[in-house]
Amino acid sequence: MDEGFKKIIWQQFGAATDMLGNAIDSCPENVWSDNTKKPEWRDDGIVGFWYVVYHTLFWLDLYLSGAVEGFKPPHPFDLKELDPAGLLPERPYTKEQMKSYLSHCRKKCHSVIMALTEEKAHEKTKFGWGEASFAELLLYNMRHVQHHTAQLNLILRQQVNSAPGWVAKAKE
Repeated sequence: MDEGFKKIIWQQFGAATDMLGNAIDSCPENVWSDNTKKPEWRDDGIVGFWYVVYHTLFWLDLYLSGAVEGFKPPHPFDLKELDPAGLLPERPYTKEQMKSYLSHCRKKCHSVIMALTEEKAHEKTKFGWGEASFAELLLYNMRHVQHHTAQLNLILRQQVNSAPGWVAKAKE
């Protein structure tokens, strides 16, 4: 696979993860665990900023793995996010835990993209929402990160009248 193209993909995917990191860093503690500031994609009404971050990182990590089979997030995280009942973690994760998970995912993302081959790019993946090539899954994943980062920035704008700015390219 073309090395220049992989660098372009990394610069944009890395920028998406940098924006997520900026949202985490910008969130005051009183907003971090406030479960009343929820996005509309959960019907139970008991999630807040911290959970949107966790959900985003969990799926970023999983999609970079390419399959549910054999996937195991790093400690202290588990696979409850996959449960159809929508089980939530027992307590909110801290900003430090999420920043550590983001670092793990960012390194994994860079490695996966830089190691991408033509064969791997065309390999079929399958998740509950459908099938896609691994290359398409990478783009889907980047869009998922950016979607939830936008939700987090909206919460920040509404709660503290400030949100981090746009990141054009990944920090090296």
